[in-house]
Amino acid sequence: MSKNDSEGRKIIIDNRKARHLYELLEFYQAGIELQGTEVKSIRGGRVNMQDGFALIRNGEAWLLNIHISPYETSAYFNHEPRRTRKLLLHRREINKLVGLVEQKGLTLVPTKMYFKNGLVKVEIAVGRGKKLHDKRESIKERDDQRTMARAMKQY
Repeated sequence: MSKNDSEGRKIIIDNRKARHLYELLEFYQAGIELQGTEVKSIRGGRVNMQDGFALIRNGEAWLLNIHISPYETSAYFNHEPRRTRKLLLHRREINKLVGLVEQKGLTLVPTKMYFKNGLVKVEIAVGRGKKLHDKRESIKERDDQRTMARAMKQY
């Protein structure tokens, strides 16, 4: 389920739907505050980031609506699947994100969750929501790229 990328990170989940729904402008790497059973579930790849988003409240970054399934073999010390989790960012990064998010139409979207040096990291992107015609345009561009690649492969 997980794979390694070029930077040596073991990617757990990639939110591909975010690339379809948003025009992603800037990317930030953030740590995430987790409980023990959450880490075990993440190692098993039992994460759903599809509807997730991030907020800045009281000078702190929070990750909302990410579903981490309860760890199956734990009964007593299990976690709440959709609880709000704190993101660990530097103060200057949070201040920059506050300035960006206050602009009209920009939001914070989690794009990837991965292990780096044994720690769980989340890639957060600042994105602007795409309109329907933008989505159609990106689909058309992707199809054109595929047809060009097929044509080049034949020759």
